Amino acid sequence: MATSTLPASQQAVRSSIGLKLLMAGSGLIFVGYVLLHAYGNLMVLGGADTFNNYAHHLRTFGQPMLPYGGLLWIVRVVLLASLVLHAYSAFTLWGRANGARSTKYAVKKNVAASLSSRTMRFGGVALLLFVIFHILHLTTHTITPQGKQPTPYDNVVNSFDKWWLVLIYALAVIALAFHLTHGVWSASQTLGLTNTATSRARAKIAGHFVGALVATAFLIPPLAILFGIVD
Repeated sequence: MATSTLPASQQAVRSSIGLKLLMAGSGLIFVGYVLLHAYGNLMVLGGADTFNNYAHHLRTFGQPMLPYGGLLWIVRVVLLASLVLHAYSAFTLWGRANGARSTKYAVKKNVAASLSSRTMRFGGVALLLFVIFHILHLTTHTITPQGKQPTPYDNVVNSFDKWWLVLIYALAVIALAFHLTHGVWSASQTLGLTNTATSRARAKIAGHFVGALVATAFLIPPLAILFGIVD
């Protein structure tokens, strides 16, 4: 059986590069998903029929080749696998980074870093906890402050007429925006798309654009419901 002849330091570097690629790839899957999810949420602005038809078509998409709800289960499995890989890569890289520091820095090195990059770790953990809450709230209906509702539209509207629930979602969306802003930049860097000053500038613009777009799209429905624009 062949064994690697590379020094341990080079093997660690290669392993870290692989983890960064894994985190970037799984992160881009999430970017695509949240963009589609945000678009779907905006359907609530069209009223009950529009949103309920949208929710129904998500479950019947691909029939009869797929069973009822088949597409949603495929998406859930892909997202769960991506979440596990993303979290594993992130926590492993963070652990290695902390372990590599034999002494504390006298001066903090992240003073000049952006807010989104400095909140990446905390924001990632907060988002993981929110995803669990979100699934229990609007997917499995284990947490039901809105009570039992007859339709998806009623379920959403009767959830976001509560200011404290809107606040929870708003804070999560802000954390998501920061995470995406830095995540898009970091993924671009990992994939070798920031080799020039122009490409670095474009990657930063793309990160800010995606973060702002997702935050705006996610915040519009709950705020519209809370303030009575949608009822």
